[in-house]
Amino acid sequence: MINAIDHIGIAVLNLDESIELYKKIFEFKNIHREIVEDQMVKVASFSLGDVKIELTAATNENSPIAKFITKNGEGIHHLAFKSNDVKIDLDRLKNSDIKLIDEKAKLGAHGALIAFLHPKSTGSVLMELCQRK
Repeated sequence: MINAIDHIGIAVLNLDESIELYKKIFEFKNIHREIVEDQMVKVASFSLGDVKIELTAATNENSPIAKFITKNGEGIHHLAFKSNDVKIDLDRLKNSDIKLIDEKAKLGAHGALIAFLHPKSTGSVLMELCQRK
């Protein structure tokens, strides 16, 4: 069951510069950094209440983030929603004629299982399902 917003994904060109900008705005103290090789991204995330902000930069030009920035510029990339069971939600959504980018969940940042829904089926909003351990 999808039950809350997990994080807001923001595509950025320069992760270190973006971290400094967001620190000025939100004054956070702790930041989590990691590289997600399969997605070809490096991520920095911090919490604002119950929601994380996930700054995401490409690690190479073939990354979906690099392609997004080339087409749209930096900015909000996706909304991620908490799921108790991504597999069950994917099956339900597929049966409801929601187009999926990912038929199966894969490993994302923070060790979460993730899957993306196609924006053509979600009112032009890229949505991610996120199941944390």
